[in-house]
Amino acid sequence: MGEVNQATSTAARAPKQDRSRATRQRLLEAAVACLAEHGWAGSTVAVVAERAGVSRGAAQHHFPTREDLFTAAVEHVAEERSTALRELFPQGAAGDRGAVVAEIVALFTGPVFRAALALWVAASNEEQLRGRVTELEARVGRETHRTAVQLLAADESRPGARETVQGLLDMARGLGLANLLSDDTARRERVVAQWAALLDEALGPPLGD
Repeated sequence: MGEVNQATSTAARAPKQDRSRATRQRLLEAAVACLAEHGWAGSTVAVVAERAGVSRGAAQHHFPTREDLFTAAVEHVAEERSTALRELFPQGAAGDRGAVVAEIVALFTGPVFRAALALWVAASNEEQLRGRVTELEARVGRETHRTAVQLLAADESRPGARETVQGLLDMARGLGLANLLSDDTARRERVVAQWAALLDEALGPPLGD
């Protein structure tokens, strides 16, 4: 009988845990959307909870403070995008550095970048937020750099290779900033093509060729 009761209790907990994970996911996605659309000032826990379709109490159960919610949201989606970037080339980029550059630039021209930018601006004025965002940015930046090195098949023992990859990421961030004010698609395509050519020259043949 005890084993039956334990099995029943475990089965009852599973749907509750699934609902909890689903609620957390909705809150994270709603927080990123709010930051991207309204910035820090217009993104309160109440606004996010309403957008996610949950109560404010439920939101605070998962994320006790506003800072907890928004740093977790940007980190979560940034990690998802990094995973998605890797999954675009599951067998590697096969030497197509132009495709890799285009996808890296896309990371910095979408809503996740807009949300992250809102968080950076807020952190520059909010002492309580600054340390957490700085730590988050360093962690995400390291992961993005590692992913870029792998996808570009870059040999970092080659002089200047590491700096070249970082320069690509800095350039992509700049294109993301330019895209905030106007649609920069046409110019961006030309820049991406030129950077792909520069990478081939600076990095040499893809590692493994």
